[in-house]
Amino acid sequence: MKLKLLFAISETAAKTGDFRRHFIISQFADALRKKGITCKIINDLDIYGNSKLNKKYLRWIAKPQKLESIINEFKPDIVFTERASHFSSLILKYKIPLIIFVRGENILPHHWSEVKWKKQSLDKSVTKGFETLAKQKIADKCFRESFLILPICKYLEKIVSKNCPDKAVNVLYQGIDESDWFSQKGLELKHPCVGLLQGAEIWEKAKEMLILPKVIEKMPDVNFYWVGDGPYSDKILPALEKFDNFHWLGHLKYPDEVRQFFSEIDIYALVSGIDMSPHTLLEAGLMKKPILATNVGGISESCENGETCFLIKKNDSDDWINKISTLLNNKAKMKEMGEKGYSYVKENFSWDKIADDFINILESNSNITSDERN
Repeated sequence: MKLKLLFAISETAAKTGDFRRHFIISQFADALRKKGITCKIINDLDIYGNSKLNKKYLRWIAKPQKLESIINEFKPDIVFTERASHFSSLILKYKIPLIIFVRGENILPHHWSEVKWKKQSLDKSVTKGFETLAKQKIADKCFRESFLILPICKYLEKIVSKNCPDKAVNVLYQGIDESDWFSQKGLELKHPCVGLLQGAEIWEKAKEMLILPKVIEKMPDVNFYWVGDGPYSDKILPALEKFDNFHWLGHLKYPDEVRQFFSEIDIYALVSGIDMSPHTLLEAGLMKKPILATNVGGISESCENGETCFLIKKNDSDDWINKISTLLNNKAKMKEMGEKGYSYVKENFSWDKIADDFINILESNSNITSDERN
């Protein structure tokens, strides 16, 4: 397919600890280039040039000086964004088909829980309240006028379709590059051990970790390592750090130190109150690690219960203890689950497959190609 695709990644993903998202989009673009699609990636704040304004306020008061030149020089057939944002609303003015990739419920305003959770628990100032309402209006417009909405999992697809009934909605999973995930020494952990790799930015996600004290207390011979941080870590850590077999590693560089972490742990555990399609499940799969995860959101779409993972009900500390014990006492089962997980991820989430899926979605929803637009 001959096509020019402009990717816009968020400033947050490009400049903060969420480097994983930037990494993923770059690999997706590489896979599409191999299929004949011309791709360009920009930071969504690049359009404001060298403005001296605080980046927090750029979107609200600065003029997008460079956007027109980017559009005129690259001449994109489609623009792909990760969120319904100021940038997305500006693209609509150019009448270029807009694709919104929906990673989580926080991107759909009125009904999606994460926006509510953030408003309730992070910043309750009047200014923040007006900002949230303004963002919701922008998001409404972007979803309403977009060409295509791509939720990251089937669980999210149902919610998007319900709230955007007149829009084209198709699932597009994240992919992963097998070559990035191999055994690498660097960290030395105590064994046996269970590794957690998750942030603490959203309370409804993070609070599920408060079941861990019951698990850790009942398993004094098992070491638990948590990689992650966030605004709510100060609510999680006091409950965990009182145990000698709990260890907090904070933030690790992606992907090198994360790869070292996966290389060393015996079991990967995702203890979450809500999640869509965590990339860590794919990473753990390619590292041939047995997986335990809370059965919420779209998690069951990234692994096979009983085959490549064990899924556990929310708030069920007893089942966590049971499943951890089952694996640690059966090395053959751990190895089998890890091997099956590797094959499952390789077959279903390679970037080559995801790129083909994306092209098929475009072809089934529209005849937008460079030749037809010119």
